Amino acid sequence: MIRTAIIKHLHQTALCLLVWVILTGAASAQIRVFAAASLKTALDDVAAAYTQQTGQTLTLTYAGSSILARQIRYGAPADLFLSANLAWMEQTSQQGHVAARQNLLSNQLVLVGAPDAAPLTLTPQLDLISRLQGGRLAMALVQAVPAGIYGHQALTSLGLWDQVAPHVAQTDNVRAALRLVSTGATPMGIVYRTDALADPNVAILATFPANSHSPITYPAALLTQASPEAGAFWSWLTSDAALHIFLDHGFLPAGTPQ
Repeated sequence: MIRTAIIKHLHQTALCLLVWVILTGAASAQIRVFAAASLKTALDDVAAAYTQQTGQTLTLTYAGSSILARQIRYGAPADLFLSANLAWMEQTSQQGHVAARQNLLSNQLVLVGAPDAAPLTLTPQLDLISRLQGGRLAMALVQAVPAGIYGHQALTSLGLWDQVAPHVAQTDNVRAALRLVSTGATPMGIVYRTDALADPNVAILATFPANSHSPITYPAALLTQASPEAGAFWSWLTSDAALHIFLDHGFLPAGTPQ
């Protein structure tokens, strides 16, 4: 009986090990992409097109670029990183996590409001407080998240930051700022043009001058811990086929004058 029990235990152990290997293999076959929140609508379509073409599964994690960069720094499992600015990508590269990188896309910074709100002209003379009508201006974190950094730069350049700073509602990422405007929680917000185009409940009231902020650049990176499957997706992500999908969502090629 002892011998039978031992054999049964060994069989159960072998079965458990086989299941673990299968599950681990399935998990490792997934391509894990960390991407700036503003890429969500477009990158969802890019990933769907790649999966349809290859059968390869992708796991997409969206957040502010600063949060994603910190997670990579502390060992979060990711194969690719798509940032909404160069600074967080450069920091990730300096820490030794980047195997290959490429500037992928560009964008524009806009002021959004309700669909029936009147357009306005962004000048130093603009009385932005009056236009807020007692509400707040939604922005991503102005010291950490790229959209918030660009927005802070633009408002400062136009001489509007000091008046509006006490009335800013800061969020963890740009899509959260968009959501505040979309739901009517705030009358206006600063987001990317592509965010505004993705939400029918907001309208673009004005586009910030390109020279009022740093160029908006989305760098992409293949990380050093990337799987072989991720390398294939990296090649496709940086191809014309993927670029056309991003362009359909309103993005611009990297380096395009804004």
